[in-house]
Amino acid sequence: MAGDVKNVTSAEWDNEVLNAKGLVMVDFWATWCGPCRMVAPVVEKLAGEYDGRVKVLKLNTDENPDIASKQGIMGIPTLMFFKDGNKVDQVVGAVPEGSLRSKLDALLG
Repeated sequence: MAGDVKNVTSAEWDNEVLNAKGLVMVDFWATWCGPCRMVAPVVEKLAGEYDGRVKVLKLNTDENPDIASKQGIMGIPTLMFFKDGNKVDQVVGAVPEGSLRSKLDALLG
């Protein structure tokens, strides 16, 4: 079951991420990025499994370079985790589903 993965823009960033309560996972990606396409189905699957516990967002770095720059994105895909608006962790590169699941479980603690 695919979860609700919302595309977020610079205009929505503060409201959707920084002002959000609870755990938010943001997938920083771009259309030309092969590893991003590999991670996308995993992100969607986890969004379904963690629905109601984790808000899952995607941010296109080409369309929203200001946020990518502010967050110090040096490579994509980068998965960044925010809790109550504060960055608590990040993963760079295409990582296995189990690694992301373990990270989410630990952050939900």
